[in-house]
Amino acid sequence: MADMMTSNSPDTPPMRELRTANHLLGDRAALDAAWERDGYWFFRDVLDKEAVGRLRAVYLDVLRDLNVIDPGRDDAAVYNGAPLDNFPIRNDGTPATDPLLARYPRDQFVAEPAIRAFFEQLFGEEVFWVPNTEYHALPPGTGRPNSRFNFVHCDGPNNKGLPLKICWMPLAPIDEETGGLAVAEGLHRPRMDDFPRPPQGIGDDVIPAEAWCRALYQPGDLLVFSLETPHSGLANRSDRYFRLSMDIRGMPKSGNIPTVGTVAALDACAITVETKEGEQRTFRIDEDSFCRITRGRLTGMPLALEEIPQMVKIGDPVYVASDHGTAMFIRPQH
Repeated sequence: MADMMTSNSPDTPPMRELRTANHLLGDRAALDAAWERDGYWFFRDVLDKEAVGRLRAVYLDVLRDLNVIDPGRDDAAVYNGAPLDNFPIRNDGTPATDPLLARYPRDQFVAEPAIRAFFEQLFGEEVFWVPNTEYHALPPGTGRPNSRFNFVHCDGPNNKGLPLKICWMPLAPIDEETGGLAVAEGLHRPRMDDFPRPPQGIGDDVIPAEAWCRALYQPGDLLVFSLETPHSGLANRSDRYFRLSMDIRGMPKSGNIPTVGTVAALDACAITVETKEGEQRTFRIDEDSFCRITRGRLTGMPLALEEIPQMVKIGDPVYVASDHGTAMFIRPQH
């Protein structure tokens, strides 16, 4: 029986501690069995701390430029009390509005030799990272009233045709107050549409309380979970620390990886994407093509077919997952 984690916050239910999977590394059959059982892997102290530190330094540079943290710390983001009314690091931001997204430090991080080697061992081959990265610098004292869960959801329904694994990592210590991430263990196996994603997320009372698991996190830890695993960030109840984390999404490079590039042409029947190598690829679009754009709380919701040529623009950076020439999924790079 896993240890139970409790909280002084009355809106935080007791949760089981995540199972660690360090002992399974190098045993593909055992890793696969744990994944099938739990819907996640949790590893302690597996990511090179110097590489994580260089990634954290980018976050801290951005927060220092925003004048919201103590400039003398390089191990954590300590809030200095400055106003946060227009804090720009948000889930629905763009590179034009979010300075951390504009820096996009993921690419440098996954190219670090120690990081690349670990993920190749974990995935069993070279990894393709989709251009969809979430950079979180969650201010202290934030969250919904009367619930510790920020947004309960699973990512399968709105990543159609992409067999991704989500890799979430803390960049500074995350204690009970700062919250971290919780996942619903074992609820990935009724797949895809058992937990559809309305704009407001899955209701707090839909997931059985006994399924929730969490941990106290340290730099070097890694939580990998399924697209079908319900999960949520936990509200940052600290009055002192920003919560720093990054999640990236990968798949084996030998698989049916998406096409990445910019929109070169688009109408009601097809989309043409030009890759950075200058190659143009055209895909049919139809009623089943799942196209999403950044649009507030509706960001994860698909556009109607007739909306696609109206709201996706020539020159937009996108990636497209396809099946036999038909676009299954279209999304802006993020």
